[in-house]
Amino acid sequence: MNNRTDFDVIIIGAGPSGIFCAYELIKERPSLNILMVEKGRPIEKRVCPKRTTKVCVGCRPCSITTGFAGAGAFSDGKLSLSPDVGGNLPDILGYDKALELIHESDDIYLKFGADTKVYGVDKQKEIQEIRRRAIMANLKLIECPIRHLGTEEGYKIYTRLQEHLLSSGVRIEFNTMVQDILIEDGCARGILTDKGETYYAREIVSAIGREGSDWFSHVCRDHGIETKVGTVDIGVRVEVRDEVMEFLNKNLYEAKLVYYTPTFDDKVRTFCTNPSGEVATEYYENGLAVVNGHAYKSQEYKTHNTNFALLVSKNFTKPFKTPIEYGKHVAQLSNMLCDGKILVQTFGDFLRGRRTTEERLCRNNLIPTLKDAVPGDLSLVLPHRIMVDIKEMLLALDKVTPGIASDETLLYGVEVKFYSNKVVVNKDFETSIPGLRAIGDGASVTRGLQQASANGLSVARSILEKL
Repeated sequence: MNNRTDFDVIIIGAGPSGIFCAYELIKERPSLNILMVEKGRPIEKRVCPKRTTKVCVGCRPCSITTGFAGAGAFSDGKLSLSPDVGGNLPDILGYDKALELIHESDDIYLKFGADTKVYGVDKQKEIQEIRRRAIMANLKLIECPIRHLGTEEGYKIYTRLQEHLLSSGVRIEFNTMVQDILIEDGCARGILTDKGETYYAREIVSAIGREGSDWFSHVCRDHGIETKVGTVDIGVRVEVRDEVMEFLNKNLYEAKLVYYTPTFDDKVRTFCTNPSGEVATEYYENGLAVVNGHAYKSQEYKTHNTNFALLVSKNFTKPFKTPIEYGKHVAQLSNMLCDGKILVQTFGDFLRGRRTTEERLCRNNLIPTLKDAVPGDLSLVLPHRIMVDIKEMLLALDKVTPGIASDETLLYGVEVKFYSNKVVVNKDFETSIPGLRAIGDGASVTRGLQQASANGLSVARSILEKL
C-alpha cells in the first residue's frame, strides 16, 4: 500500500470537477503524485437500497449524493454544451475560453462512451415555434445543445473514468472525510482527515459538490477565506404526463426557460427536465431530504411522466449571509411535516390553498413516480412570495405547452440547490489563501456536470503551469 503523506496535488472530492482535474493532471504529467479524498464510496459500491426496497434506509453517507462522480453518477446525466447554461465560467474565463473547455470536456465524455446524439441542434423549425410561444408568454428560451448520458449510462462512463484514474496512478482515499484544511504562515499546506491522517501538498483543490458546500462554507469562515453571499435557489419539482411535454421533449429534450414574474419581478427558471423519468429523493447530511429527478436511456426504466424543477432565484442583501442555512431551513419544514419524506401536492389544490389528500391523489390520471411522497400543503412550507412565483411561472408555461397548469399536475417539495457558498476566486481559481483553489458546484463556480468538468480541466492547466 502507498503510505505517502506528501503529494504534489490533493483534490478534495471526487465529483466531475475533481475527476477532470485529476484526469488532465495525470495525462499531461504522469509523474505527478495526486491524492483524491472522497467521503463516499467507490462507484461500484454506490448502491441505493431504495431501488429494491422502495423505502430509504438512511445510508450514511448517502450513495445518491456522495461517492465517486458525486451526485452526477445517479443524475439524469445531461451535458449542457453552451456556456450560457450551468455556471459562471464565462464570467471568470471569458465566453470563448469557456466554450473551448466545454468542447474539450465533452470530447472526454465521448472517449469514455457518451452517446454521440446531441439534442437541440437539428430541429430549427420546431425550435422557432417553441421560441415564438415563449415570447408570447414573456418567457425567455435559452438555446443550449444537450448531450444526454442517461442515469445508467452515466454510471458506466464514470466507472471507466474511475478505473482510468486508478490505473494511471492517482491515489483515491474513499470513505474518508476531510475535517480541516491546514493553514501555515497564511498558506494552505495540507489536510486533516477524520481518520487522524495528515496529508501535505504543494497545491490543494477543493472540488466538493453541492453536498459539501455547507462544510466548505464553515472552512471558509474559520480560516477567513473570502466569500460572497450567493444566490438561493428554492422551488419545486413538477411532474406531468409525457403527452403534455411531448413537443418540447422531442425537439429540445430539455427546454430551458426563464421568467420574470409580474408580481415580484423574481427570476424563475426551469431546470433538469427528465422525459419519461422519475422523481427521486436526495439525502444530505443529517438526513435532510430534498427532491430531484432522473431519466434513463433504457426502455426498461422509462415511465409515462416527465418531471422538471422550477427554481426561484433569490439574492439577499446585508445583513443576510447564510443562504445555505436558509435553504436547509425551508427543506426541514417540509421534512418535519412529512416525517422525513417528500411532500406532494396537486396544482389544483395548490391554487385553492388546500391540502392534497390521499383520496384526491388517487383520483388523478397522473400517478406519482415517487411512491413514498406524502400528500400535503406547500403553503405550510414555502414563503408566500415563492408560492406566487411558482403559480405565475406555471401559468406562463401553460401558454408554451398547454396542459402544464392542469389541476392534476403534481408539485413536489422542496427542491433546493446548495451552491450558495460563493467563494471569491481569480482566473486560476485561487482563493484568498495561497495554495488553495476552489472549483465546481460547491464553490458556486458551476451549476452542472459540463461546466464542472470543464472547470476541472481549467484548474489542472493552471496548476501545471505553476508546478
